[in-house]
Amino acid sequence: MIDQVMLVRFGVIPEVGRFACALSEPPERGAAVIVNTHRGPELGTLLQATRSGTNGVAMPSSEPSPPPNLESVVRVATSDDVAQHGSLRREAEADYAQWQRRINEWGLELELIDLEWTLDRQKLILYVLGGRGPDTTKLALQAAALGQAVIEVQPVSAEGVVPLSTSGGGCGSGGCGSGGCHE
Repeated sequence: MIDQVMLVRFGVIPEVGRFACALSEPPERGAAVIVNTHRGPELGTLLQATRSGTNGVAMPSSEPSPPPNLESVVRVATSDDVAQHGSLRREAEADYAQWQRRINEWGLELELIDLEWTLDRQKLILYVLGGRGPDTTKLALQAAALGQAVIEVQPVSAEGVVPLSTSGGGCGSGGCGSGGCHE
């Protein structure tokens, strides 16, 4: 049963999401937490906890609990989690130049902004400037062909992460490295 909905900031290009939380002791604002996101497990920062509501507003009693597809807070982060996140961050920073070189060698008109690993090291997210298009699709396909890890290409604009389109898409919308395109 979902006791609370928590707003959590996560990702190197920050996203804020609503996460179900059934922890017996809810963490305090600013606490480091492990969350299951659409990409996998990530380290996040708790921004706000709300009771049975969304965006800090209590839901009317006639409405059901938060949606069943709500991602979840797994637990409060341990010092080992924070150390693992730091290690993965340093690895991503060390790999940045290599990924930038690949993008140039593949002739893609993309600017790599940053990259990061999920906490379980099962997915590498490549953040690129701009919208979704042919070059993001090509990058996803080329990265998947390397066979090193599951790669997600995540376009970013001045407003933040570019969300998936609900009216089409393809490989550039992320997920090609996982063995198939998804929306």
